[in-house]
Amino acid sequence: MTTAFVLSGGGSLGAVQVGMLQALATHDVRPDLLVGTSAGAVNVAWIAGHGMSPDSLAELADVWTGLRRRDVFPVDPRQVLRGLVGRSAGVASDAALRRLVRAHATIDDLTQARVPTHLVAADLLSGRQVLISSGDVVDGVLASAAIPGILPPVASAGRHLVDGSVALHAGVSQAVDLGATLVYVLPTGAPCALPEPPQSAVGVALHSLTLLIAQRLINEIAGLQGAAEIKVLPPLCPLAVSASDFRHAAELIARARQTSLEWISSGDIDLPAPERFLSLHHHRPEGMQDEPSSAQGRRPRRGTAPARG
Repeated sequence: MTTAFVLSGGGSLGAVQVGMLQALATHDVRPDLLVGTSAGAVNVAWIAGHGMSPDSLAELADVWTGLRRRDVFPVDPRQVLRGLVGRSAGVASDAALRRLVRAHATIDDLTQARVPTHLVAADLLSGRQVLISSGDVVDGVLASAAIPGILPPVASAGRHLVDGSVALHAGVSQAVDLGATLVYVLPTGAPCALPEPPQSAVGVALHSLTLLIAQRLINEIAGLQGAAEIKVLPPLCPLAVSASDFRHAAELIARARQTSLEWISSGDIDLPAPERFLSLHHHRPEGMQDEPSSAQGRRPRRGTAPARG
């Protein structure tokens, strides 16, 4: 049996995946291959070089806890202006993210990873998915995380690569194509309890991307039933943290670890049709009825884990 971990994107919500990884490690579940997209690419690049020991994952948690938006999406009026007038392909520079990834990388090339590691990006001109399995780790992560319009594309082998979240598939198909027979999906989830829409351009872009990712995961997992055994870790619900807000990493990690431990121990990770636990929905303010979800009429209940059954 070949076990794959698939880690999706989601901006600051990538911190959720650290708690999920800690829960999986506690149950001695470890990958034979890794597939990461965007924020998920940051996390799989860490595992590729550092492994999944308790100390390694604790250190990764410290990295996320110390992050702020300026460390990933620095706002510089000059850069914004260059983007608006066509002198830059992004309104934010990727220099800060490049320094961050480089500072924590312990391998130079993806082929040096402890287990085979693959990063999902998209070709800006064709829209086709690009699976990055070798080459410079930092360039690969930046390509997978280059949110169109926010961060500039990364040039590679004559192509211009952008965030893999806009690719046709969300990572699960790639894992199956690579030979995985058991796939653990670690979603960042989507903020389902925001009291109001994000107010910044970066916030709106990231929130929209989380919705797109969730929709693609739902469709992809449903379509791959029978091709591999797929287990989905539970997204946090309710979740009132924007994908552009990096101030809540410690809380997200702790909640995800506890929820995932309970999910695995209870056997709920083996429930059929796991895509339904990713259903999109929104918790309205107190006293108003929740909006229905878009996947099979199911909606996570108010609490720390999705509805069961």
